[in-house]
Amino acid sequence: MQDRNLSRRTVLASATVVAASATGVVGVAAAPAAAHGRDGRLKRIISGMSVEAKVGQLFVPYFYGASATSPSQFDQDRNLRELGVRTVAELIAEYHVGGVIYFSGWTNNIQDPRQVADLSNGVQRASLALPTPVPSLISIDQEHGVNVRIGSGATQLPGAMALGAGRSLSDARTAGRISGTELAALGIHQNFAPVADVNVNPANPIINVRSFGADARAVGRMVAAQVTGYQQVGVVACAKHFPGHGDTGEDSHTGLPVITHTREEWERVDAPPFRAAIAAGVDSIMTAHLQVPALDPSNEPATLSPTILQGVLRGELGFDGVIVTDALNMQGVRTKYGDDRVPVLALKAGADQLLFPPDIGVAYHGVLAAVRSGEITEDRLDESVLRILRVKDKAGLLDGSPYVSAKEVDRVVGARGHRRAAARIAERTTTLLVNEDGALPLRRGQRKLLVVGASPAFPTDDTRTTVPELAKAFGELGYSTTHLATGRAPDAAKIDEAVAAARGRDAVVVTTDNVGATSAQRTLVSRLLATGVPVVHLAVRNPYDIAHLGGVPASLASYCWTEVELRAAARVIAGRVEPRGKLPVPVQRADDPSRVLFRTGHGLSYDD
Repeated sequence: MQDRNLSRRTVLASATVVAASATGVVGVAAAPAAAHGRDGRLKRIISGMSVEAKVGQLFVPYFYGASATSPSQFDQDRNLRELGVRTVAELIAEYHVGGVIYFSGWTNNIQDPRQVADLSNGVQRASLALPTPVPSLISIDQEHGVNVRIGSGATQLPGAMALGAGRSLSDARTAGRISGTELAALGIHQNFAPVADVNVNPANPIINVRSFGADARAVGRMVAAQVTGYQQVGVVACAKHFPGHGDTGEDSHTGLPVITHTREEWERVDAPPFRAAIAAGVDSIMTAHLQVPALDPSNEPATLSPTILQGVLRGELGFDGVIVTDALNMQGVRTKYGDDRVPVLALKAGADQLLFPPDIGVAYHGVLAAVRSGEITEDRLDESVLRILRVKDKAGLLDGSPYVSAKEVDRVVGARGHRRAAARIAERTTTLLVNEDGALPLRRGQRKLLVVGASPAFPTDDTRTTVPELAKAFGELGYSTTHLATGRAPDAAKIDEAVAAARGRDAVVVTTDNVGATSAQRTLVSRLLATGVPVVHLAVRNPYDIAHLGGVPASLASYCWTEVELRAAARVIAGRVEPRGKLPVPVQRADDPSRVLFRTGHGLSYDD
């Protein structure tokens, strides 16, 4: 990737409750009181559990299927092959698991809101059928933006970097409240969000636009606001990925990254958002599978490091909530130890929830054997179970019924007020980077548009892609549009087709996605500029794309390509709303990464 050459050191060097009527949040209820005062009751629950049940409370596995008891035969076969059971209800009965995690797509857990609610109720019925009935803490990665699981029917909100561009703590908090309200209506009470990583490496392959930005203090304020939003409506927030995943060029899903920050750099760059999350009362923090020699010279992955989890996170930062491992199927934590040892070592290091083991049977029996042998004391096991029960209690799962209703789903999920609020928030995030000679907004005579370029599929719906959806958004604003998706690496024939399509158009809107990865997108933009037709560039993911595109008269960043961001970008380009976003990261020159092209905070208006 060409943009891996951007200087991370350059970046390092630069490195209240809102009323429901104001936010548009439907059905907001105050979160239950903190659970520490109810520890006596929780300890009595623990005393009634078998060792097997207590070990099960630690685990948060995946499973296949859209139903707790009657998934498709295909999903039953996959469950049997990988989990040793046919259904999630059987999984809960077999391993007493304390929670599960939903995914879209590959696990087939999510189809539509009512189905998700039915699935959640089925999971809870299975949990309450156990000898010691404790409701499940159902989890999800619903960060919004590029990382979202529930799409169809739910409100889509701008992701973290877009919110960072909007710079509104109120909007970040409102986004958390809307998302949390809808998740709770679906029976989901733990969201692995927000991302607290500070993206000081433009080449970061896994965090990037999932981060609020490159300024640690600003990121910390946004993280705290979103934590507050989620937890005000009874959803367990989770700041991730401790001790910080923002300065790596390697993906911990496939390798073991090393963070080379000094201790001073870590304190200045990585720690502030986690301190802010803890000060805001975050209920859980997720670990990262990476090495940080400045914090632990042994080079154990942070997930398996007592020095980092107990010494730094609990000792120095004072966090007493639930420590969640990142997914235990990731290579970053499996490079050194077997799948039976990783969960044991994570628990010994200080983790509480063990997320997504690659083999639940191997992981469960590995921990159970460690407890029975005395390698892990039952007192240590009880500490983690108590923390998990505290957040279940705080989420309201231990009082009354954990079940959700279809009526509430219909009323809350995707509510009109939520969608309107999301649209308003998105319009405050679109960032105008370049506007030579007042190229934007489009003029009255520019009615015939070509929308062309990279066209990634929507995160939860691969039948909807960027270019036609953006063209549709312009069409709804009264423009006559044609569109052509050329992909991330268009060949010569596709570029020629785009150039031919541009002729006779009043303007061209060209989308890019990670331009630095190949030269083909740069060639496409260059050829379109050569036609003489006015060109508007929209980076639909990385704001860093503009560094590779010289000569474009107008350039914007949307930070993602979901419907809400594309509609906002179209309205800004059309002049229906003013561009208000400001870069939350600096953009360096591609030809000289030591020089900054656009500083953090850059963003034009139509008055500039």
